[in-house]
Amino acid sequence: MEPHPLQPHPLPSSLRSWDQYRPSGRRHLARLAEIRPARSRRKRPRRGPSLLISRFPLAFHANMCSNKPMRWGGQKVVKDGVGTDVALPGMRGLLRSVRPPEFAGMIFHEVEARSALNKVPSSSSMPFTWTINPYRGCGHACTYCFARHTHTYLDLDVGEDFNRQVVVKVNVARVLDRELRSAGWRSEPVSMGTNTDPYQRAEGRYRLMPGVIAALARSGTPFSVLTKGTLLGRDLPELVAASADVPVGLGVSLALADRNLQASLEPGTPSPAARLELVRRISDAGLRCGVMVAPVLPLLTDSEEALDALLAAIARAGASGATVLALHLRPGTREWFMAWLAREYPGLVERYQQLYSRGAYVDRRYQEALAQQVAPLLRRHGLAGGAARRGLPGDRAGPWPGGGPARGAGAAGEKLERSEQLSLL
Repeated sequence: MEPHPLQPHPLPSSLRSWDQYRPSGRRHLARLAEIRPARSRRKRPRRGPSLLISRFPLAFHANMCSNKPMRWGGQKVVKDGVGTDVALPGMRGLLRSVRPPEFAGMIFHEVEARSALNKVPSSSSMPFTWTINPYRGCGHACTYCFARHTHTYLDLDVGEDFNRQVVVKVNVARVLDRELRSAGWRSEPVSMGTNTDPYQRAEGRYRLMPGVIAALARSGTPFSVLTKGTLLGRDLPELVAASADVPVGLGVSLALADRNLQASLEPGTPSPAARLELVRRISDAGLRCGVMVAPVLPLLTDSEEALDALLAAIARAGASGATVLALHLRPGTREWFMAWLAREYPGLVERYQQLYSRGAYVDRRYQEALAQQVAPLLRRHGLAGGAARRGLPGDRAGPWPGGGPARGAGAAGEKLERSEQLSLL
């Protein structure tokens, strides 16, 4: 006799055969708790969906995203499109989760957010007061991304979940427009790219940024964008138009020129050549564009030859300035990056443990040596002058290269602070 599909699973004592099985809440759990050898009985064919349910029960603790418990179950949509139950910490209004075929391996959790603007603490030295993050999680999958730990707030992990499960605030432009029309809004500087990239691949599907740019420009709000995504080129006409009404700061993040290393280190990002072409397009459109050369990886991308070649290419592309910063490793990111390092460059693990023995920031002596090495290279390629203002969007330690909105200034080449960086690196 052909064995039943559920054998050799133990049969609950309350059932004569698995064909009688129906999952039903607590009784289902109680039945599964009983252990008894399965009996072979004549197969009873059934029709309809109930057959699939009875033959292939799901683990009671599973969900569509992972096999760990999540606080998404209470989500519901009400008349204003925002759920009343806090199923995701800090996030209401889960509409649906989709797996678009054109984004293999990705899950997009579409939500309607209550707010778009995030307040920067007044004690911060960043040159902007507010941030906007249309997405949480990032398909760029950079092994060193500082924002990885924020995914744990959603009961998702810092590794593949961060890379592949992206929360999309589908109503961000509408909510932002409402907030900017508020009588209390003072048109303070806003930055994007401070947590995850607003021009990651998902933006090609959802097209959230044109609405965000238009809302900021209409309200007279200065803003800046830092990105690795060449999708920004799609919105150049909107950015040029906005720059006629408000100060607009644009920055491109480019850590290295080695294509093989880039593909391993940040597999979801456009190539270095594509990002240099984006810098050229921004410059040709009449907008200033700074480049953030970060993170510099100790013993991998920090040689004078490598940095000199990269800065030369950046200058040829028409960048107005550049900022160079060393890798920093926060908890969560540290473990993910070090696992990558152990796989790809096991001989460097011990040296990195020494360089980062005191926490997220590389040893002070390394920082100072890197600054001394980079300063003459920036001057050689005419990139030092554009870094006169502090505060690359999302970064407290580095200067903003190229004229982004600022509420404070600092000298170029100033030593890095030990304060926490909040950059999309």
